[in-house]
Amino acid sequence: MLDAIERIEVAVRGSWAYELAQRFGPHGYLNAALYQHPSKYHDNLTRLANDVASSPETYIDHYRRTYSTPAMPPVWMVAEMMSFGQLSRWYALLDDRALRNAIAKPLGLHEAVLVPLLKHLSTIRNSCAHHARLWNRGFLLRMRVPFKPTALVSTLEPPAAYAPAQLYNALVLIVYLLRQVAPASAWRDELTARCCQSNANRSPHDARRSFKAAA
Repeated sequence: MLDAIERIEVAVRGSWAYELAQRFGPHGYLNAALYQHPSKYHDNLTRLANDVASSPETYIDHYRRTYSTPAMPPVWMVAEMMSFGQLSRWYALLDDRALRNAIAKPLGLHEAVLVPLLKHLSTIRNSCAHHARLWNRGFLLRMRVPFKPTALVSTLEPPAAYAPAQLYNALVLIVYLLRQVAPASAWRDELTARCCQSNANRSPHDARRSFKAAA
């Protein structure tokens, strides 16, 4: 799981930094006018500034020693040091829907789907990092099921109203996202093999059908 989510994370970091740098320059991401909810923006900025101040990363230390202003490093540096949770919050807070969609485009999803999905994947990633159980676990931070492409939608389970999210839809969307950002990844096949191992009565063909949206 960590390997798959990390590949998605790298793609989101790159797209977020690229779009902001191209449109607004290296420090344009600091412009409060780009974000909804000024109080949340300032909370995010305070956390990020604290992380920059205490970061042991060589490139951050070089920036601190070389430049006195702006105090914060350029967007491509902070994109590297942000946690996945931080990145998902900065992305979600952008006020311009067209900008959020431009960032989401390389991943093949609408921003309305990607915003809650990144928060959901961040929760799954944290669970993995702490060796918590994933299978048959309910996640209170729910994702949103996309309406297209049709091949993807046909493999997703309709979410139960008011019930915690289950892992299955997240797995299907991870496979789909990997198809967009890392088409050579063998993660889908590895996942299918594990599912078959855990249920000897289920054929590889049946297991693969569950992930055909990313084929």
